[in-house]
Amino acid sequence: MAKAKTAYFCQECGYNSPKWVGRCPSCGEWNTLVQEVIEKEDKKPTVTWKSVNLASKPKAITEIKYENEPRITTDDQELNRVLGGGIVQGSLVLIGGEPGIGKSTLMLQIALTLSNKKVLYVSGEESEQQIKMRAERMESQSNNCYILTETHTENIFRQIEEFKPQILVIDSIQTMQSAYIESGAGSVSQVRECTAEFMKYAKDTGVPVFLIGHITKDGSLAGPKVLEHMVDTVLQFEGDRHTTYRILRTVKNRFGSTSELGIYEMHGAGLRQVNNPSEILISQRDEPVSGIAIGSMMEGNRPLLIEIQSLVSVATYGTPQRSSTGFDSKRLQMLLAVLEKRGGFRLGVQDVFLNVAGGLRVEDPAIDLSVIASLVSSYEDKFIPASVAFAAEVGLGGEVRAVNRIESRITEAEKLGFKKIYISKYNSKGLDLERSKIRIVPVAHLDQLFMDLFLNQ
Repeated sequence: MAKAKTAYFCQECGYNSPKWVGRCPSCGEWNTLVQEVIEKEDKKPTVTWKSVNLASKPKAITEIKYENEPRITTDDQELNRVLGGGIVQGSLVLIGGEPGIGKSTLMLQIALTLSNKKVLYVSGEESEQQIKMRAERMESQSNNCYILTETHTENIFRQIEEFKPQILVIDSIQTMQSAYIESGAGSVSQVRECTAEFMKYAKDTGVPVFLIGHITKDGSLAGPKVLEHMVDTVLQFEGDRHTTYRILRTVKNRFGSTSELGIYEMHGAGLRQVNNPSEILISQRDEPVSGIAIGSMMEGNRPLLIEIQSLVSVATYGTPQRSSTGFDSKRLQMLLAVLEKRGGFRLGVQDVFLNVAGGLRVEDPAIDLSVIASLVSSYEDKFIPASVAFAAEVGLGGEVRAVNRIESRITEAEKLGFKKIYISKYNSKGLDLERSKIRIVPVAHLDQLFMDLFLNQ
């Protein structure tokens, strides 16, 4: 009888070590290595997914036939957007998010709305009665949505061979257990092996598979990092549990853009799609307040108008503080240095706090001009009119640089009722400034912006 082989795996990053060490050499975390059995004594599983094509032969790339198969379009336009236009046949999609954020609600809602497809929803965390209660709260029923409460993959594949679903949902991958691996459910070995089995099933049959995954304390997907490399698409479900808005962000997508996001609003009856997110990202207030500026950003093909909030005050506790939420802190330091050097503002002795309203994380450099305007507005205590928007990048010399997709940004601002938008002078080439209902103000340097924006107040 062969002896069982064991190894130590890091529960944070999946690092494999033949012996236990206190600190993981890969990620640097302490006390995360756990012993797992990697090869059983003499026991093999009885049932698993077997490939129909037992042997594959190499082909010249010119001999390979490719057919552009239509995607499965759901009623959820936000999900269609982040997936690149719909669900791809045979794709493996991983959805991660914090506990209680709404991952299971989202997938059950999608399973119930796909009334023309046979959907098998496999739950390893909830009973059939719990899922039924959630479906009744959503006030949505479907005769093509079937529920299976099971955690062993061999039993799941036995049911799949009889049922033959058109879409498979696994909730969650951390609760699944394969007979190939001796360790418990949720371990690095189990998560990797179960994902490999579902990936093989998806590729062999062309059935899309959705995997719901947990996240670690630092916000990354639980399990080995190789898990994200194995799947075709990684979606991150984000949001504050104390607010009603949720963001579905594309982290990886082999079939579309990785810059798309979908926005939902959580209700008692489920998740509602937010078709015009700019309206919820801009606060409504009765009186004008200094330090508020509206910037235009792009997430994939979608233009968004977001609110930048700044607070600049005298530092009373020695070293000035620099804090930013939703915006790169290093880029904030750079913009403050530009204002100090090129604009003459004494911000070195000021506390600076910057916030992007709505919980978004912004990486678009076109937000620079709105951040600059917001900081100066708070420093001078002069408010910016609510009908003014900004869309431009700022260079180290104080120059206002051009950004891409300027027409889409201007159109979105005009659609939301803005009267004026500041852009780069170098973006104005080819634009018909008179045709738009919104007033387009091209500027080449920060001095021109400050004179036009604050001089008359």
